[in-house]
Amino acid sequence: MKQPINFIFFPLFAGVILLTWVIAGFFYYQVSVPAGNSLKPIIVSITPGATLKQISSNLKDHNLIKNSIAFRLLANIRQKQTQIQIGEYELNPSMLPIDILKAITTGKTVLHAVTIPEGYRITEIADLLAKKNIVNKDKFIKESKNKNLLKSLSLKTKTLEGYLFPETYHFNKNTSEKRVVSVMLETFKKRLTNHNILDQIERSKLSLHEVITLASLIEKETGKTEERKHISSVFHNRLKKNMRLQTDPTVIYAIKDFDGNIRKKDLSINSPYNTYRHKGLPPGPIASPGLQAIIAALNPIKTNHLYFVSRKDGSHHFSPNLKEHNQAVKKYQLRKVTR
Repeated sequence: MKQPINFIFFPLFAGVILLTWVIAGFFYYQVSVPAGNSLKPIIVSITPGATLKQISSNLKDHNLIKNSIAFRLLANIRQKQTQIQIGEYELNPSMLPIDILKAITTGKTVLHAVTIPEGYRITEIADLLAKKNIVNKDKFIKESKNKNLLKSLSLKTKTLEGYLFPETYHFNKNTSEKRVVSVMLETFKKRLTNHNILDQIERSKLSLHEVITLASLIEKETGKTEERKHISSVFHNRLKKNMRLQTDPTVIYAIKDFDGNIRKKDLSINSPYNTYRHKGLPPGPIASPGLQAIIAALNPIKTNHLYFVSRKDGSHHFSPNLKEHNQAVKKYQLRKVTR
């Protein structure tokens, strides 16, 4: 006698249901329980091109999840498998898998603070960012010559030298060079707008490029806030008299491999940046000036000074004529320095 078909398949059906519940229960357990109790942060890096399988395996290797397959299934169920963002993430074993998934899909990456000092040139900025593992040095320098960015400032120069604003920034280690340069340039624009610098430039006889160029010279000549407008007055007075600016930082900028010492022969180097040979401002900025140097470039104090010399203590002596200047040079530069 043949058994009814429904009686034959009932055990099989019941088995499938039971297996489904077991798998569902296993999955629920894997994604609803943290991998551990530790709150100690673990930095996990998701690199460009990493697959969900590689990412889940990496999380498992760091003991952040119990099961990599369950995590991948969770990502697919939540339709987050294509939303994972590159960068470094600070996670810990006590986090639920769903919270880990949320963290790596919202892009809340670990940010690294980097301070760009005032007076740094592009190559120095690139070195600093590269040491922080934020950018590739060569790619950063190449991006600083981006024609579209230059066009946004109506610059006819070949580089953004002077326009990458010196400030403290926060970047993750997978930020593109283009993004880093753009952020620094946008910060430059915001600072000038917020402090009405552009309005002042409109009322002055100088262009934006001339102001930033002059500000970069001031920035490189002194680190003292109280001296910046005084240095500015010397440069303005020389420009009005059609005198050469004769400022050492422009010579240093022109030297390809500067070793820290300016020699007499360097003062005659054939470069448009050599202000000992050429009158007027150099073709462009020689570094990134800070806000105070930019303000000083637009607001020199009124003096009759045409010269200044370092006192070797961070300050300068200012003179109205060459005779007094030579005396100051003899006093501060040629004498033996005593403490």
